[in-house]
Amino acid sequence: MSELSMTAAPIRAPRWLAAASLAGIAWNLFGAAQFAGSITATEASLIAQGMTPAQAAVMTGYPVWMTAAFAIGVAGGLIGSVLLFMRHTGAMPILGVSLAAYIALWMGDLVYGVFAALGIGQVVILTIVVGIAAALFALSRLTVAKG
Repeated sequence: MSELSMTAAPIRAPRWLAAASLAGIAWNLFGAAQFAGSITATEASLIAQGMTPAQAAVMTGYPVWMTAAFAIGVAGGLIGSVLLFMRHTGAMPILGVSLAAYIALWMGDLVYGVFAALGIGQVVILTIVVGIAAALFALSRLTVAKG
């Protein structure tokens, strides 16, 4: 046998993995836009968008660590999704950090009154965010396990 025939062909990623990774990239780009809006928001701009003064005060008054958790969640989700698309093993730890950051943000929303001020809609939205982060992390674990 020739040396060329003994070389294994690269394993192609399933189409669903590429689609899920691209969806993760798109989702996290949307999250990055939401993050940018959150760090530039003022009480006046939030009131102009329809929040009550009390809601706007809660949204602009939470601790810096919650903003950091949001940033880590979004950046980790975006970078991790790109690495997942490339089938890089580094996707798993980065998506794990993203998931942990979103869980911390969810807990912060609970503790600092964001859920109470904004209602069930905010609970649902952030729970979906955590769920998507968990799904991306699980997908990265599956990808690493399958090689």
